[in-house]
Amino acid sequence: MSSFALILILLVYLGILFLIAHWAEKKENIKWANNSYVYTFSLAVYCTAWTYYGSIGVAANSGLNYLPIYIGPIIIIPAWIIIMRKIIRISRVNNVSSIADFISLRYGNSRFLGAIVTVVCLTAILPYIALQMKAISETFHIVTKTQANSLILFDTTTYVAIALALFASYYGTRYVDASEKRKGVITAVALESILKLFFFILVGIYVTFFVFDGFEDIYNQAVTLENFKEKNTIGGLEQAINWFFLCVIAMFAIFLLPRQFHVSIVENNRERHLKTAIWLFPLYLLLFNLFVFPIAWGGNVLFQGENVNADTYSLLIPQFFENTTMTVLVFLGGFSAAISMIVISSIGLSTMLSNNLLIPYTFLGKLISENQVSNNKTIVNIRKIGIFSLIIIAYLIYRFFALDYSLVSIGLISFVIIAQLAPSFFGSLFWRRGSRLGAIWGIIIGFSICLFSLLIPYAIGITSTSSSFITNGLFEIALLKPFSLFGLDYLAPVQHAFFWSMLGNTLTYFAVSVSFKGNYRERNYAEMYVDIDKYSNNHENAFVWKGTAYTSDIEKVLVKFLGEERTKRAMNIFNVKYNVAKDQELADARLVKFAENLLTGHIGTASARILISSVVKEEKITLPEVLKILEESKENITINKKLTETSNQLQKITSELQKANETLVRKDVQKDEFLDTVTHELRTPITAIRAASEILHDDDEIPEELRKQFLQNIISESDRLNRLIDKILDLEKFETGKQTLYPSQNNLIATIENSIEPLQQLIKNRNISVYVESKDTVLAYFDNDRIVQVVTNLLSNAIKFCPETDGLITIQVKKKDDFIETSVQDNGKGINPNDFDVIFDKFYQASNQNFKKPVGSGLGLAICKQIIEHHKGKIWVEPSVKGACIVFTLPIKNIEN
Repeated sequence: MSSFALILILLVYLGILFLIAHWAEKKENIKWANNSYVYTFSLAVYCTAWTYYGSIGVAANSGLNYLPIYIGPIIIIPAWIIIMRKIIRISRVNNVSSIADFISLRYGNSRFLGAIVTVVCLTAILPYIALQMKAISETFHIVTKTQANSLILFDTTTYVAIALALFASYYGTRYVDASEKRKGVITAVALESILKLFFFILVGIYVTFFVFDGFEDIYNQAVTLENFKEKNTIGGLEQAINWFFLCVIAMFAIFLLPRQFHVSIVENNRERHLKTAIWLFPLYLLLFNLFVFPIAWGGNVLFQGENVNADTYSLLIPQFFENTTMTVLVFLGGFSAAISMIVISSIGLSTMLSNNLLIPYTFLGKLISENQVSNNKTIVNIRKIGIFSLIIIAYLIYRFFALDYSLVSIGLISFVIIAQLAPSFFGSLFWRRGSRLGAIWGIIIGFSICLFSLLIPYAIGITSTSSSFITNGLFEIALLKPFSLFGLDYLAPVQHAFFWSMLGNTLTYFAVSVSFKGNYRERNYAEMYVDIDKYSNNHENAFVWKGTAYTSDIEKVLVKFLGEERTKRAMNIFNVKYNVAKDQELADARLVKFAENLLTGHIGTASARILISSVVKEEKITLPEVLKILEESKENITINKKLTETSNQLQKITSELQKANETLVRKDVQKDEFLDTVTHELRTPITAIRAASEILHDDDEIPEELRKQFLQNIISESDRLNRLIDKILDLEKFETGKQTLYPSQNNLIATIENSIEPLQQLIKNRNISVYVESKDTVLAYFDNDRIVQVVTNLLSNAIKFCPETDGLITIQVKKKDDFIETSVQDNGKGINPNDFDVIFDKFYQASNQNFKKPVGSGLGLAICKQIIEHHKGKIWVEPSVKGACIVFTLPIKNIEN
């Protein structure tokens, strides 16, 4: 493919990323940009060009040695739900925006410590970014079959670097507050993570099943190659130790790499997103490594004897078979892996560079004297220039240094350097005695050892035989050989440097921390870090500070960075949260901490402390005083927690009492309605009986035929009155639990037929067809007389509401799990869906007076419901296209109460 065509594809691809980032920034798209899957896929920025290309190179040259870099993170992932949640809470309440801020804040807002952490990160990550440039350049020339140009102006990677620098500087600095979420960039990175995985799996499938005939075919051909078995075993004890150290290096990297800290901590919107990450991210890593071995050893089989770079097998194999489309897709996947890392790392490094080096050591004085608009512009410009400069510096490192080293070697060196933050970082989470001096000297000692045993030898040239420093050791002392320090010669250079640097770093951190007590602020933050769960909601209460501070002075500082409106809003929030009067003149420790947090996102923890300290008069506090105040704070928090729990219980009890009262009122109203309805229902037949009796009593000359009719009316109304009283008494027995059922195993079909028999004449008179759709015998457990009562009532209602012509009633009996389900369906006018839930209430007809009231008491369905529920069954109205359908269930076997 021509260079021009590939550049055009890359420009279109970058344009799509710009559009996606722009789309994700819009508020209406927040549900797509802010979810657990976008969060998890953004974590896959861990998989860089090193993963995409370098793992294949390692697998091809060293066998299984590529696995520890992925085993480490997978092993530690289950602990994320505890460790990561703790880090996220600490960062959220303190407005932390980088790993340098996180560490420096824990050790007393130390400006110097923040600067050291920043320098370590820059030293580790700039060559790592250069590694990505190297991968882009090499793969570009492979795809286009061109040679790299020695002139920068004619190097395609130059323009890729500039384009990435512009993208990252624009979308990475949209907010002055560095702790703000960058939805656009993170969404674009998540999409790239999906694409690079898809393209990698695609080429894996292509190589495994189209170039070769499956995994077994690759293995059978690869096993004949030289040293295959030796490379593809863990080996002896020495190799196992090397593996172990590689796993630990990767385990630290997943927490400490600035890009990982940024996507996992700073960009975390919800703690619950971790629940998805702890299973999806390991799955992502496993899928990424599924085809590393087939591609690596498939390439070894195809290119055996040829001098080619094994890192690029995923490109060379499809190109070898003239599959241009596959080659370009693989290149885009590698390009995605590289630029994701470059963009996120440059954003994180720029934040650290501005907040921990440039602002506190150079620009802070200018910012104090300027207004908000000017300050915001200065901060944004510092970060924009920082991001752009870092990417260009990384490009220059690639041009003049990284060309001679493999992807893996540069990546592992970066991992070892960044691991020097591990003792102070993890110590901040779990050890209260860790001190600022311990952290500073630990990092310096560890970095110095790393410099001696790894960086200098690699700068000289690891294979250089002319260097006496490498071959004979420092000052010709054999024990000071950089790759076999103190005689330890069985570890690989990277693992060797990691072992000694971490040993020196950790011992120094613990020894100095134990020997020299930290100041009150260090111990204060130690308590808040270690016990963050106690202080996450009221962390300002745990901040220890003594002195004189005026609210107006603090507000003036905040206005210079937040502006009038935001400062006013923030102060209102503070006053409401802690019940502080708006006109309170003197500020307390809580407001000092609150103000520092507001400024931290803009200028970093150290600068925020310096600014607030410039307008307040702080008094020194002894360590015993701090511990006493913290103890009192803990007691207050415990008391507040108990008061909150008591208040919640009282609210719950109040709510329950209110509900009970509402229920009693509702029942009282129901009782009144019930009595009114019963009175009405009883009065109707009594009135009819009295009227007929009075006529018979007063008029002796009534014809015999009419007399008999009046007597018949008296008998009918008496029967109706009797039935109504029986139903009321029946319902009362069920509701009070006095009614007794006598269930046994019966044939439900026979019971239904027995219920239909007395109604046959009525059915015939109404010209209604009745069908029972079921088997001859369906056994269920029920009281036969009571179910006859239910079926009779449902049939009577169906007959009542069937049309005058072509009436149809269908009864279906079906077995459902441990129950028998019976439905009675008619083709009448049906039931309003709004009445489905109330149709089984007593005297349901009383709330339906806008229709002509049908004959009946309105108690039948209420009794049916009681009967069915006493059988441990259910009864309900089923939605129907035509007519009404009422369904009830009965148990197949006896169900004890």
